[in-house]
Amino acid sequence: MITSTLLDALRQALPAEVILLEGRDREMRLADAFNPLRGFPRDRSPWWQTPAAVVMPATTGQVAAVVRLAGQHRSPVVPFGGGTGVMGGAVPPQGAIVLDLRGMSKVRSVSVEDRVVWAEAGVVLSDLDAALEPHGLMIGHDPWSTPIATVGGAVSTDGVGYRAAKYGSMGDQVLALEVVLPTGEVVQTKALPKRASGPDMDRLFIGAEGVMGVITAAALRVFRLPEKRRHAAFSFPTFEAGFAAVGEMFALGLRPAITDLTEEPPEEEGDVPVLMILTYEGYKEEVSAQASRSAKIAVAHGGTNIGPAKAQEYWRDRHVPGYRFKSDSQPLLPRERWERAWPWRGLGDYMDAALPASKVLEYRRQAQAICQEAGVAIRQAAVWTQPELYSMVLTRPGDLSELASFREVSDRLLRLAQDMGGSMEYCHGIGLKLLHLAGREWGQNLEAVRRIKQALDPYGIMNPGKLGL
Repeated sequence: MITSTLLDALRQALPAEVILLEGRDREMRLADAFNPLRGFPRDRSPWWQTPAAVVMPATTGQVAAVVRLAGQHRSPVVPFGGGTGVMGGAVPPQGAIVLDLRGMSKVRSVSVEDRVVWAEAGVVLSDLDAALEPHGLMIGHDPWSTPIATVGGAVSTDGVGYRAAKYGSMGDQVLALEVVLPTGEVVQTKALPKRASGPDMDRLFIGAEGVMGVITAAALRVFRLPEKRRHAAFSFPTFEAGFAAVGEMFALGLRPAITDLTEEPPEEEGDVPVLMILTYEGYKEEVSAQASRSAKIAVAHGGTNIGPAKAQEYWRDRHVPGYRFKSDSQPLLPRERWERAWPWRGLGDYMDAALPASKVLEYRRQAQAICQEAGVAIRQAAVWTQPELYSMVLTRPGDLSELASFREVSDRLLRLAQDMGGSMEYCHGIGLKLLHLAGREWGQNLEAVRRIKQALDPYGIMNPGKLGL
């Protein structure tokens, strides 16, 4: 538990209203959207603990004060954003202070000429888009969680959204960061698209899940609202044919904002087993040219143009899970959300592996063999946003007694991706779910990164235990 000495120090350093000690306030920050039934950590004893205190700072100075005091008293600190992370990256260990950054929700500045916005870590992505729209601008990051996810959380996981094929991941859109280091010092980089004066310091914090410091604000590259948007969908006789079409499109330099090639078993008559969804947006000549050339490539690889309806539906419904999560989760404690998941309806998991494009089809073949041997169904397989990013949804009938064997199948698939020169995750981070494979993921780089962590965080207070650091 938090010591009375540290609590007194926090009360002296901060306004009373930002320190939350009531049981429900603390329980609400027990976990993000990660359900422990999907959890992979082999030893859960340090996790799933109610935080000792929650602080909801309104300024960078308040964040710095909390972190500085936490270091002096050796108390763990866990940054928390919208709570939409699905890997457990924001789950606090015992005795932790959770920094709920949603109190830092200001859009500090918008420069139309520079196409840069400075936004604090707690700004919700949909709110940021709404603030940019009157300036004729938008953000390029567009995940399912847009109605509730925050800027800081998206940067800390280097999230990938629906339109990443054109705009890149959230990390690709970062021009500068303001960060509170584990010592309580505040650093800020320059908002420039290119520097050649040493290593890129921003990359130390992008995707780091808060283990290197607390991101308090980000300067993001923003984009003009598109002059035109157009949707298209194509069916393919095989996944291999569709994958070849995607590969040719990307080799040529075509980047439809949404690029999704999905294979799933038909459930109803008329379902398309292999479907390519494309959404083009930008200036009107670009949209017309991309649509025309992409259609020719798809048809040349055996695709059939089935019209825009399925792509329009995909576009319309892409944020529905986010709005559902927002409406369902906010009145409920995490444990209450978990209880609603019952009764147990079988075993399921999903994974998002990054692979060299040349290895994707071989990985798919070996993954199918592993799953068939284990009685696991691949309910959906997809290349999402670019040829190298391959995702699968797995299911198998069973109950909790079979959970360990089902997880071993998932682990085999993740290790296979690593062994083929890939990464076990491209979208959501490692969190707790993939913690047991973090050393394998880092390989020979692990010790070097641990030294960096030790130099920045000598007392090991920043989101301890995550990333295998």
